[in-house]
Amino acid sequence: MKTNVNLLWVLTVFFAVVTAVYVVWSLLDPFHGRVEWAGTFMLGLSTLLMAFVAFYLDKVHAAQGGELPEDRLDGNIDDGDPEMGFFSPWSWWPIFLAATTALLFLGLAVGFWICFIGLGLGLIALTGWVYEYYRGLFAR
Repeated sequence: MKTNVNLLWVLTVFFAVVTAVYVVWSLLDPFHGRVEWAGTFMLGLSTLLMAFVAFYLDKVHAAQGGELPEDRLDGNIDDGDPEMGFFSPWSWWPIFLAATTALLFLGLAVGFWICFIGLGLGLIALTGWVYEYYRGLFAR
């Protein structure tokens, strides 16, 4: 995490320098000679974003009380590999849920009546996904 913090601080300095160069360059432009506000705000807010994220990660790193496995030189890949949870590799319900979500967004773009169909099918797909281990072949 310390490497990420250092990288984000370097990006903060980079965006600050690029913002200053952008403002000076737009002032020296012979055709306009004034500050171009859209790009200036975009680069300035990018600088602030990098600074906020770097500051937050720096505080989290200081509060965690130890080094993460990826920050140690003797750390292995398996040291930072936590249990992520249980996933069903054979389940078809996420595919149906994604299709009904696509149908829902299609309804927002084409016709609102399609949203009702997508919402109904989405509730069926979500219920099937949640309760797939209570019925059928893989019931527990």
